[in-house]
Amino acid sequence: MHIGLIGGIGPAATDFYYRGLIDRHAAAGIPLEVTIAHADVREMARNLVEGNPRRQAEIFAGLLERLKRAGAAAGAVTSMGGHFCINELLPISPLPLVNAIPAVSAALAQSGLKKVGLIGTRTVMESRIYGAVPSPEIIVPQGEWLDRVHAAYTTMAQAGRVIRAQRAVFDTAGRALCERGAEAIVLGGTDLFLAYAGRDPGFAVIDCADVHAGAIFKVSST
Repeated sequence: MHIGLIGGIGPAATDFYYRGLIDRHAAAGIPLEVTIAHADVREMARNLVEGNPRRQAEIFAGLLERLKRAGAAAGAVTSMGGHFCINELLPISPLPLVNAIPAVSAALAQSGLKKVGLIGTRTVMESRIYGAVPSPEIIVPQGEWLDRVHAAYTTMAQAGRVIRAQRAVFDTAGRALCERGAEAIVLGGTDLFLAYAGRDPGFAVIDCADVHAGAIFKVSST
């Protein structure tokens, strides 16, 4: 199936999804049909901060219409943060969507874990993945550390690269969550692969972006 991706939020995450789909399709021996439409990460960040999910949903719907005209039969937003407007987007989307939130919720429920930590944007952390994960228990950084993780994450996502100081923030927050009983750390920000791909931080991680990419593959491989 021809899949349409809304990318650019951030650019590194788009590359992660694209490469993940390429690899999965190659391993399965199935041709990949994909079109990517670019969204402005700074515009999305403004709508998120201003609490304007309807405006962002309208922007995404316009991009999904463009993807539909390009031949896509289903679409996906390649950003966990971008799902802040998913409830507003679903009714107006011109394409069926591969929603990350049910996919992540199912993966966590099937993990057998009782308590996990979560890092990502402020909205993702404070809402515990938009309140859509009934189990396991989710804990998040406390006090100023929630602010530090949010600031480090948004700066990294907009730049499309990670620096040592940002990685240190994520690692310190992750270790603190483990000390509070987390059995694994959920990477609730799509760009967090920049900090964790190919390295062992000393705790188990569950990457929401990888889970979502797998859900997209199930659709795009049909």
